Amino acid sequence: MLTQNINFNKFGVKKKNFKTKLFVKKTLKKYLNNNFFKSLSRNYVYSFTQKKILKYKKFHNFNIIGMGGSSLGIEAIYNFLNFKIKKKFYFYNNINLNKFSDKKKIKVLNIIISKSGDTLETISNFNILKNKKNNLFICESSNNYLRKLANKLKCEILEHRNYIGGRYSVLSEVGMLPSILMGLKEEKFKDFDNLIKNAKFIDGLIDSVSSTIFFVKNKKFNSIILNYDEQSEELFKWYQQLLAESLGKKSKGLLPLVSTMPKDNHSLMQLYLDGPKNSFYTFFDVIEKKALKINNSLILDSHDYLKNKSLLDIKIAQKKATQSVFKNKKIPFRSFDILNRSEKSLGEIFTFFMLETILLGDALKVNPFDQPSVELIKIETNKILKRIKKSQILS
Repeated sequence: MLTQNINFNKFGVKKKNFKTKLFVKKTLKKYLNNNFFKSLSRNYVYSFTQKKILKYKKFHNFNIIGMGGSSLGIEAIYNFLNFKIKKKFYFYNNINLNKFSDKKKIKVLNIIISKSGDTLETISNFNILKNKKNNLFICESSNNYLRKLANKLKCEILEHRNYIGGRYSVLSEVGMLPSILMGLKEEKFKDFDNLIKNAKFIDGLIDSVSSTIFFVKNKKFNSIILNYDEQSEELFKWYQQLLAESLGKKSKGLLPLVSTMPKDNHSLMQLYLDGPKNSFYTFFDVIEKKALKINNSLILDSHDYLKNKSLLDIKIAQKKATQSVFKNKKIPFRSFDILNRSEKSLGEIFTFFMLETILLGDALKVNPFDQPSVELIKIETNKILKRIKKSQILS
């Protein structure tokens, strides 16, 4: 058990370096003083009050306008806990040319999020979606474009703390304000102070980091998630950004890939089993209690073992079978089984992956909090837009 909500099985690597484990423990203690960790705690003081956002709770439709960490974590929460949410959230997190035409008549609150306040795609999407009154901005308290625009439109602005990077912001204002508006209990996401005292949680974290360092030293650079829960697809898009953007520097890093299971048994699994041995795997599932059952009257005698089974039974059997084959082929994997689909269990997973990524960055001697090369594309894009006319861009 990782926590009461999460069953966890380790990678099972026997040759891990003991010094690596000690290094991880020491590094974890070092980072606990980082200002970022305040946002993981229930003691974190938001840049808004419940009274201040009361007027926004009357809305039933919301546009989340943001890129990367300004949107992915919110979408992960919305999909993972959708059964609890009665309101509608729409996500504008790319340049989708034809996505804007079907919701113009809906009374909607735009929540515009950008740490820098200068994200080109966010600025452009808001330009299409803006309305006169119902806009709420979350950005840094610097002299940035969105803050100036919000002041011009006389819209409310909440501060995106400058010590919280976008991809680490899901438990700050960025993720928790929308969660409150979804009708969720934001305080239940946040159990950091107890988690770091939980010996099993810390042991699982240390084992995952030290195992991953072992894999990297043995030329395994692909971190492949075998996801058996449809409602967690957005969670692992968040994970992809977290891992890739945090660690992909100085010719180092891990490539995070996500497989939808058991569907990918019929496409990618052959490669995983018999292809290059440069990957390690994470099985992820949420253990549901109810599922549709097989119609016994339509089952032929040759497959009578399917009678009285549910789709959940079949999925679990496929997952166990895959794990058994992985063990036989000595393919490294760990597994997370979420026992309770809740704010608390999702908050624990967010916290685990963020801590793991930060510790991996330190072990790989890269800064897990910056993304210097991405800025090069932003600069070059602005240069092109400034000097080339529309007709030339299209050609």
